[in-house]
Amino acid sequence: MPRSRINGNFIDKTFSIVANILLRIIPTTSGEKEAFTYYRDGMSAQSEGNYAEALQNYYEAMRLEIDPYDRSYILYNIGLIHTSNGEHTKALEYYFRALERNPFLPQAFNNMAVICHYRGEQAIRQGDSEIAEAWFDQAAEYWKQAIALTPDNYIEAHNWLKITRRFE
Repeated sequence: MPRSRINGNFIDKTFSIVANILLRIIPTTSGEKEAFTYYRDGMSAQSEGNYAEALQNYYEAMRLEIDPYDRSYILYNIGLIHTSNGEHTKALEYYFRALERNPFLPQAFNNMAVICHYRGEQAIRQGDSEIAEAWFDQAAEYWKQAIALTPDNYIEAHNWLKITRRFE
């Protein structure tokens, strides 16, 4: 039984009902509908912290989904799971892949910047200020891209860029 039929969360049930109605009235192929069902089930599993199940659903959605824009969100969510699991290299790979398909994902740029900033902090703790600065510079570039797409978001990043004189 699909996860969307067994989930007890009111918000998830409401989302599932609305999504099912939209799937019936919007002209889509059966493959697109199936891909969306896997994506929706992946989001539900992810929100509950069931990352292995979420990944299985996302990978199946990727197998079926052909639209690059829709694939970008699947890839982005896979990146989120890898970030949550501390697998930063894998996460960066999936964020890059998402941005290749949809360069207007400020949240992907932000998450990449957060990972780079974290790595910069790690380098400082290890006593390597040169490597830290390289990571911080990379974080700055990603945050600039995120802010360029959504100027009113990422206020803390904007302030960090100003304080560190990386904002141009």
